[in-house]
Amino acid sequence: MKQRDKTRLVHVARNHAEADTNSVNPAIVRASTVLYKDTSTLKSVRGRRERGERVFSYGARGTPTTFALEDALSEIEQGARTMLFPTGLAAIAHVLLSVLKPGDHCLLSESIYGPARAIAVRYLAQRGIACEFYHGGHEEVARRLKPETRMVYVEIPGSIIYDLQDLPAIAALLEGRDDTLLAADNTWGASGLYRPLTLGADISIVAITKYIAGHSDLVMGSVTANARSADQLCFDAGLLGQTVSSDDAYLALRGLRTASARMAMHRAHAMEVIGWLERQPQVDRVLYPPLPSHPGHELWKRDFTGANGLLSVSFKPYVTQDDADRLVDRLKLFGIGASWGGFESLAIVYPQGGVKGWSGGALVRLHIGLEDPADIIADLEQGFAELPG
Repeated sequence: MKQRDKTRLVHVARNHAEADTNSVNPAIVRASTVLYKDTSTLKSVRGRRERGERVFSYGARGTPTTFALEDALSEIEQGARTMLFPTGLAAIAHVLLSVLKPGDHCLLSESIYGPARAIAVRYLAQRGIACEFYHGGHEEVARRLKPETRMVYVEIPGSIIYDLQDLPAIAALLEGRDDTLLAADNTWGASGLYRPLTLGADISIVAITKYIAGHSDLVMGSVTANARSADQLCFDAGLLGQTVSSDDAYLALRGLRTASARMAMHRAHAMEVIGWLERQPQVDRVLYPPLPSHPGHELWKRDFTGANGLLSVSFKPYVTQDDADRLVDRLKLFGIGASWGGFESLAIVYPQGGVKGWSGGALVRLHIGLEDPADIIADLEQGFAELPG
């Protein structure tokens, strides 16, 4: 029986072994050394591992707990294999470092995560990898593709400004280019809201730290790859010693089970808050793909199955950066901090001119949490009361 997404998030990768009794959740297996019953078994396991098979052979290469999380993410993302990394940025770095070699060319969308951009500019470019950023859609990708292009890297939606890319259109441009991979940062659309691999991407990257973990208490990243890209990425992950703790994998699995319910609440609360924000004279616009006013709304309707609570507010020109800073300082329910995706509301300001791909007014990014939206709005209302206009 084909299960719907809400059901799959609850049941995927759970231990349903036939037994009289069983635990709902997988056990936390903490291990470094793994013991073998004899040398024949050791040789067999080594052979299986060398052939690329995932096997419980040494703690740093994974445990039954981390395997359960990998399996869950592979099914949700509909990929061939998932790898886990200690942070979302480590997952991004691994994809770029594993695929790209000196002399290669990489196209990256302008509004990707800032630290990912820094990897390209401050690390890859200095090692003979040409990193080129483009602003616009797939037409711009078509103009900039080169024979030596080995990767097109996008974040959908883009960081902070939430612009959308037409992923199937980009994938169509790469048909027949067997040596060019399409990678997508899917952190905003994690837990099944967006599935890059079904839309033509080869690699989907997620900062599990955010909505999958959901409780602001762990950092982790994942890379889910299709069949043509998984083997090399997995081999290099093992070669470079990338691993996560079983305790953190257990917490991520626990967060995954409630992701669908939390996303529904985050989105519902966000829409109430947005309704209030759009009535404020100081607000120029709210950047949030589900809004009909968003330039990429039609792509969102076509390719996404839902939304979350992350958005940005752009202010009218007379609201200065200092005004925006004072607004955030006055908020009581909103914490001031990086990251997002937990149960709590957060606010953070971005300096004018400091966001790639953005030329509008002052920006404040809001993560709308699980507090009562009436209380969130009341907090924003007392903060807005001191703004000009």
